[in-house]
Amino acid sequence: MATANQRRRDTTLEPGVPTGAGNGIRSFLSRHPVVSYYMLVFAISWGGIVLVMGPGGMFSTGATMPVAGGALLTAGPSVAGLAMTVLVDGREGLRRLGSRLRRWQVGVRWYLVAFLTGPAVIGATTLGLSLAFHEFRPNFVPAADTFGIVVAGVALGLMVSLLEELGWTGFALPRLRRRFSVLATGLVMGLLWGAWHFPMFGGTTDPSGTLPNLLVVAVFLFAWLPPYRVLMVWVYDRTQSLLLAILMHAPISATTFVLAALGSEATSGIPLVAPVLIWAALLWLIVGVVAWANGGRLTHR
Repeated sequence: MATANQRRRDTTLEPGVPTGAGNGIRSFLSRHPVVSYYMLVFAISWGGIVLVMGPGGMFSTGATMPVAGGALLTAGPSVAGLAMTVLVDGREGLRRLGSRLRRWQVGVRWYLVAFLTGPAVIGATTLGLSLAFHEFRPNFVPAADTFGIVVAGVALGLMVSLLEELGWTGFALPRLRRRFSVLATGLVMGLLWGAWHFPMFGGTTDPSGTLPNLLVVAVFLFAWLPPYRVLMVWVYDRTQSLLLAILMHAPISATTFVLAALGSEATSGIPLVAPVLIWAALLWLIVGVVAWANGGRLTHR
């Protein structure tokens, strides 16, 4: 018969030794935080879409997705990021997250890079194509309507970027950077970022039938988001500012919303994907110039 001391030793948890399902899960999260984070993001975002819209919701577009579906999709990165921060790092992790969110004294040049890179690339592409081909010209709307569209785009851009970057940059990026270069980190994050957007583009088709629908969706998801994320990682590597990452994300969300709202006649065939491919080419060119200017590397010395 076991003694009282033996029974006490058998039922006492040794520090650091996971026993039971709860501790086993926490141990897995601590050992694989990035994998766990992305699994949680996709479970929340895509699971929310299926819950609200059914399986067919995975093949929607930005125009057909209801507000509730878009809200659940966008909330995934931040909810997962905050939950993982608490589970893995506790209160100290939240404190560090808040510190990076409040870091704004990073130099004017970095604000210029954050605010202007996306709009400059998208704006230059739109202007160049509209001057060369009439089908790329945005539809003209009354000034009052244009002002309302711009205001809505700015508000949407800020909200979306805050919800996404609390997770993407707030949780995943610092952990990936401990193991990978700026380029590799940006590529991993960019490809997963593109895949995460699938429910907003899965239903995109080429009305003319010239291009396979799968190709159209792949271009929208993976052509330009990876190089832009590489630049975002590079900016964060130099500033360590989560606030700046949010401000760098916001302009591209706002600009793409405004252009989509204004629309154009170029909605099928090669013209459907041409702007996105040009964005990608220009962004990769910028990545190359930045690397060349830093002696062939993006990583902060």
